[in-house]
Amino acid sequence: MTEQAIEIEGLRKTYAGEKGEPPKEALKGIDLTIPQGSIFGLLGPNGAGKSTLINILAGLVLKTSGRVKIWGFDQDVNPRMSRASIGVMPQELNMDPFFTPRGALDVQAGLYGVPKSQRRTDEILRMIGLEDKAEAYARSLSGGMRRRLLLGKALVHNPRILVLDEPTAGVDIELRQMLWQNVRKLNAQGMTIILTTHYLEEAEQMCDEIAIINHGEVVIRDETKKLVARMDAKTLVLQPESPAPADIPLPQGVELDRRADGTLAFGYSRTRHSPGEILEAVRDAGIRIRDVNTEEPNLEDVFLDLTRAKPAA
Repeated sequence: MTEQAIEIEGLRKTYAGEKGEPPKEALKGIDLTIPQGSIFGLLGPNGAGKSTLINILAGLVLKTSGRVKIWGFDQDVNPRMSRASIGVMPQELNMDPFFTPRGALDVQAGLYGVPKSQRRTDEILRMIGLEDKAEAYARSLSGGMRRRLLLGKALVHNPRILVLDEPTAGVDIELRQMLWQNVRKLNAQGMTIILTTHYLEEAEQMCDEIAIINHGEVVIRDETKKLVARMDAKTLVLQPESPAPADIPLPQGVELDRRADGTLAFGYSRTRHSPGEILEAVRDAGIRIRDVNTEEPNLEDVFLDLTRAKPAA
């Protein structure tokens, strides 16, 4: 049986309403387990409940009800050890502008009670590529460098679990590649990684499993390859020069939607068909094309589809 890094049962969080507004239920009885040693993705639109869930795991927000165990430590019974087992790299670039990277890492280690003799400040500075900026004030660092420093701060106490909250939002390709290289190395060493992101391609490349959260509920949780198979729908939209004939022979599995504006929308699976295959069928039907474009599925499309189903653990 696989050991669990995170065990969540019936987790609820309700925020008090503001200015006469009713209370807001951010999490609605979430049940979720995350295996040790995995790279696990949490996906969802803004306001879905991801940040609330992460903040509860980090001990920054108190839950309303439910049970949370982090690396086997119950948050209610052993909050100190549960908090020590997890490190969080937040999305916000909040830090003291007058601290140097070295100073920020040392202070963070002190907050976690790491003895000076056991601190890995130099090792972490090398890993995040800030060794040559160790004594520079944080205010002088670029946005990408600050994000690297946030990663370093999350690692000072050598946690078993690392949470990355939108780690590549607004960063360049070089930083993104460096981050994923470090994440894979940490995971290979046994660290469990929890990733929240809006970028499906990142989740597909990095995560073993994915859970999608919407309206405070887990609407699906599955292996990445199985979930991606549900997301491979694509639409090819053609604008014909004249009204299209009623009968257009198409490859099996391709669906045609005749839109009110006269365009033809062909829905297909990108793993089974190609745009060229559809275009050839359209030309064979004698249709002259004025314009062509494609529509990619996005998270909102996926959520609309998934929320029709019963929420799953």
